Amino acid sequence: MKAVVLGGCADMAVPLLRLMRGDGDFERVVIADLNQAKARKIALEHGSKFEGVHCDAQQPESVVGLIRGSDVVFGYVGPFYVFEKKLARCAIDAGVPYVSISDDYDAYLDVVILDESARAAGVKILTGFGNSPGLTQILARQGYNEVPSPYRISVNWCAGSSEDVGPSNLTHLFHIFNGTTLQTFDGKEIRVRAGAGKKLVEFPAPIGFAHVYYTGHAESVSLPRNLPGLREVTLHGGVKPGYIVDLLRAMSSLRLFATHRRRTRLARFFHRVEGLFASEGLDRSVGRVEVYGSHRGQTQMRYFTYVGHIAEITSYPAFLAAKWLLQKRFDDKPGGVYAAEKLLHEPTGFLAELRAMGIEMYEGRLGPAE
Repeated sequence: MKAVVLGGCADMAVPLLRLMRGDGDFERVVIADLNQAKARKIALEHGSKFEGVHCDAQQPESVVGLIRGSDVVFGYVGPFYVFEKKLARCAIDAGVPYVSISDDYDAYLDVVILDESARAAGVKILTGFGNSPGLTQILARQGYNEVPSPYRISVNWCAGSSEDVGPSNLTHLFHIFNGTTLQTFDGKEIRVRAGAGKKLVEFPAPIGFAHVYYTGHAESVSLPRNLPGLREVTLHGGVKPGYIVDLLRAMSSLRLFATHRRRTRLARFFHRVEGLFASEGLDRSVGRVEVYGSHRGQTQMRYFTYVGHIAEITSYPAFLAAKWLLQKRFDDKPGGVYAAEKLLHEPTGFLAELRAMGIEMYEGRLGPAE
């Protein structure tokens, strides 16, 4: 089978390419990137079934021509608030299933508009199958299935400052800590200030306790739309050490993140000096998902945590989703735009395979059942 990785030179794509190199189901892999020289170099390093080609995600006709005839296309071109809808549209036009690691809340709201078009074309668009969103939503669906009368979900993530990230990741970070985002309270979606809502959350080591804030990830808009009965859905994110978030909030207040152009320029600068912000031992990222339900007036809660290198916990869910697509395990569902919790109604098997791939996940329960 043939796969095309759009944005295949991205730091986040490194584990994906490694997985496909060792997987016989992927007989040909095209690394498509604006940087053709780097794409060819990476292809040579990975072996004869890899090919590096030039691709400009701003040119939809060339993207459609490139991906047409492939079995699956991966979306790694960020920032996703710029590219997700464009590339999903290309996949629909080419008639090829699409799996992305899109993370921005506004990117989700943009791409879900294509649901009817994707259904009519019989094409599945799997949006946000990364870490957060992605793994967080799969865990949220697991808890939603397990607690009685689920009504509240709290999603939290924190990145270690020593993780390897590229300029598009930094542009995304500047975007989600700027302006406003959407959260659900009392069954109503409301707009809140990004970087507000500070709270302290306990994560696995090496992060431990960390302050997190309202951020513009997709869970807060996708979960209420796909899981009926939820009255509250919140999304908080952060970076450790915490002074990095203080810097981001200060820069946002000075309107340094006010436009995409400003964010991209700053991202290029900070990518060159990001080693100055690294802290020893903080080379992992973490998540915590809490799902609350009620039975006979008493609250029950299931919680899930996980830890791993950010590129791995981002790429593993996307890789596995593509594998399940190619194995026809989603053939009972029509074409359309799918977030993880909408596609995986029973996620136990998917989570088991992610654990087998090496993602560390933990879970527990609080409430009368104990």
